[in-house]
Amino acid sequence: MKNILLVDDDKEVSQSLANLFDEDQYRFDFLEDGCEVATFLDGHSGVDVVMLDVNLPTLSGLDVLKQIKQLGREIPVIMISGFVSTENAIEAMREGAFEYLTKPFEINKLIDTVNKACGNNLAEKTAEQEVRPPGLLIPHGVDEIVGKSPEIVEIAKLIGQVAKTDAAVLIFGESGTGKELVARAIHRNSRRRNNPFLSVNCAALPESLLESELFGHEKGAFTGAYYKRIGKFEQTDSGTLFLDEIGDMSMLTQSKLLRVLQDKRFERVGGNETLKADVRIVAATNKSLVQAMKDGAFRVDLFYRLKVVSIYIPPLRERRGDIPLLVDHFCDHFAQQLSLADRTISKKAMQQLIKHPWPGNVRELENNVHTAMVMSKGDQLQPEDFPSLVDESPRVELDLSTLQEDYTDTFRKIVDPIMPKLIANSSGQIYHFLESALEKSVIASCLRQFNGNQVKTSETLGISRNTLRDRIAKYGLY
Repeated sequence: MKNILLVDDDKEVSQSLANLFDEDQYRFDFLEDGCEVATFLDGHSGVDVVMLDVNLPTLSGLDVLKQIKQLGREIPVIMISGFVSTENAIEAMREGAFEYLTKPFEINKLIDTVNKACGNNLAEKTAEQEVRPPGLLIPHGVDEIVGKSPEIVEIAKLIGQVAKTDAAVLIFGESGTGKELVARAIHRNSRRRNNPFLSVNCAALPESLLESELFGHEKGAFTGAYYKRIGKFEQTDSGTLFLDEIGDMSMLTQSKLLRVLQDKRFERVGGNETLKADVRIVAATNKSLVQAMKDGAFRVDLFYRLKVVSIYIPPLRERRGDIPLLVDHFCDHFAQQLSLADRTISKKAMQQLIKHPWPGNVRELENNVHTAMVMSKGDQLQPEDFPSLVDESPRVELDLSTLQEDYTDTFRKIVDPIMPKLIANSSGQIYHFLESALEKSVIASCLRQFNGNQVKTSETLGISRNTLRDRIAKYGLY
């Protein structure tokens, strides 16, 4: 017989949950307030599992979870919540919850979770296992991670779990899905949170510069090395280093990175001194590293060093239910950033945003909301405030075989349908707006074609690297 303590201020919900289980195998005790839990556990040594609601009258479920851990009673705690919050999910898992479930429950998953908790009673831990001192980690906000889809909740739970350790994490996902935000959330909720978090885009630098960026170089190490440079590994000592687009790293640099992961030692380019750095690595890619390994472009041993824990971030088109929350979040953010009045979004505009395929994912949505907040004349965003989405149905079909150097006719087919609405909302800035929009679109599209590689993008567009970097900063195309 397994003894389960169920803490929820809704009696009907508590009884309904208990009725799902075989009364010959499970015995339930019920409490309605979190402040009663510690006293109950003091008088009952045989509790196998605690099911704990997040929102309780006097003491929150998260505070009760911390109390249970401080009592030294290693009882599996299953957090339950009727309100989806990525912040709560992260904190619950970080503080040692066995699982975090949201209402309405999937009955099979609920029963399976309770069965696993009963069969893996944490009280059986050996004395040699490390027990984290209570209060070592404090809660931190995760406002940047917005969503209530099951996928986002699972990601939040993973963040809470991996943040407690120094395990390497590999994040998969298309460009613009928010891989760096997840990496930052892991760092913010870890023991390294008071130490540096730095990021390097492996696709944005050629091999020679990337090696110097990571490991540093000595004065005179190569042409143009007029001074000693401290690399990211030294700068991030005791902190977290985020390696974005790790799939674009050369095999030589991969070998040097592998050594750092194995023994935390490295040398600066052109140097003989062996240096040490205690750095947690979180890497990310929008490519298939499995295919890269098959092609001989990525080391198998490095892959498994990086992929201790993997997190997949689905594209925005696969979690469209998060779009309204993201839009509200960005509207609030840009209203504050641009000192604008608060704006809502019309139902028609929201429907348009939800239907859009979002090839650029959350980053593309953010840029569109930013543009709409700037262009809107009223207190409610309308479809015409999103010029890049306003006329999606009559797409311009281009016959590339007959396309000439003069693109006037092609662009006129695009501009003509939206010009009346632009004029209606004009404040004398149409020319500059369209000029910027075209430049931004061309650069963004070319960057996507080359997976963010700035060298190839600048060469293809025929502009200097400095000009490209300036436009990336100007338009927020990181």
